[in-house]
Amino acid sequence: MTKPDIWYVAFSPDRNSHFNDGAVNDGAARATRTFKSEIDAKLFAMQILAKGWSATAGTLNPHQPKQVIASSQIERWADPNGGASLIMEASGPSGENRSRAGTPRRS
Repeated sequence: MTKPDIWYVAFSPDRNSHFNDGAVNDGAARATRTFKSEIDAKLFAMQILAKGWSATAGTLNPHQPKQVIASSQIERWADPNGGASLIMEASGPSGENRSRAGTPRRS
């Protein structure tokens, strides 16, 4: 059985940016992506924040414990150590790249 998505990141571009189809955002567009792991959600949130967009995140129901990350906290949640912890989690303690399943990737 496939592991369900348990994390979400909701985001919206700022008023002056172009959304996916190239149309100028009027402030009403908002999108959500879901993820199987917190690390994937954090990596995506960092990409959104790098664009200057706003975002929130959290766990999907019925996942427990419920977590909600407000837009005022998302930068600290997504990048608590300036990126160092995410790089270690993604690459593993010995530095090799890992796939989503946690097995080393072959180069």
